[in-house]
Amino acid sequence: MCKNPAMPTPDGRHVVVVLAFAPVVGFDLQIPPQVFGTAERDGRPLYDVRVTGVEGRTVPTAAGFALQLEHGPEALAEADTVIVPGTRHESARRDGTLSDDVLEILSTAPPHARWMSICTGAFVLAAAGLLDGRRVTTHWAHADELRRLHPRVEVDESVLFVDDGDLATSAGLAAGLDLCLHVLRGDHGAAVANDVARHLVVAPWRDGGQAQFIDSPVPAAGDGSTAAARAWALDHLDEPLDVATLAARASMSVRTFTRRFRIEAGVSPHAWLVARRVARARTLLEDSDLPVDRIAVAAGLGTAASLRSHLAADVGLSPLAYRRRFRGADR
Repeated sequence: MCKNPAMPTPDGRHVVVVLAFAPVVGFDLQIPPQVFGTAERDGRPLYDVRVTGVEGRTVPTAAGFALQLEHGPEALAEADTVIVPGTRHESARRDGTLSDDVLEILSTAPPHARWMSICTGAFVLAAAGLLDGRRVTTHWAHADELRRLHPRVEVDESVLFVDDGDLATSAGLAAGLDLCLHVLRGDHGAAVANDVARHLVVAPWRDGGQAQFIDSPVPAAGDGSTAAARAWALDHLDEPLDVATLAARASMSVRTFTRRFRIEAGVSPHAWLVARRVARARTLLEDSDLPVDRIAVAAGLGTAASLRSHLAADVGLSPLAYRRRFRGADR
């Protein structure tokens, strides 16, 4: 689980430094300021987000425009979290190297700093030697190249993001939102992350293990959809649910529903239900004082033992340890 370095600025805020390597992917660059920059509790900002370049404060983007940044690379020395967005940086992408000057700048980050990358930002972290021996991800279209340039890095292009403690990497573009919301949730709980997601009008949670790319056609207009059944299921997670029940809600046979569900959701109905129930249990552990056995029932997991087993498989923690970890001292 992504570590919170917990070394805030004098005003109590955690410093997030976003390093723009030219030419930077503008979409990726905007994600951390939007997620962490809007996170607050009781009207108090929780992060101090600073966007900086490493080779000057004017940074060209991959989209044909340039950015004028307020901060220089000296900001890195105060970072609690360092995020490298996607980039077409020539040496990192071409031959997996960085100049000595850039490596010296990266070395100024504090030892406690948490490192993150979005999309091809992983090429920069790999060129700096930060990914050796670690499991990471990047955009599926660039995974083979990252693997070729850095054979000591374990590249998994099948997932949206990988949380490896003090290192977190995401797949391309919108997966950066999933990673940042995941990290925000780990730092400050579901309520804060959900508020930010609502502000950004995005889904508050997508499992990091979800596939990056589902090689299936989009249902044609007029085809049956499982969306209404899934929405209904989310309001009835505490009830007994099986594929037959959901198929009936969608007015489909079990066989047709299961096939359509996999096309639309990328997983089986059973796997989807388990994931949603675990997510509900996690939210209740964070935001309520309900005992564990009642949370298990409310989430549709049945017993405390079942909840314990699923949560251990999902995040490696018991329910009580999870509650202590994610509720925090300021709750």
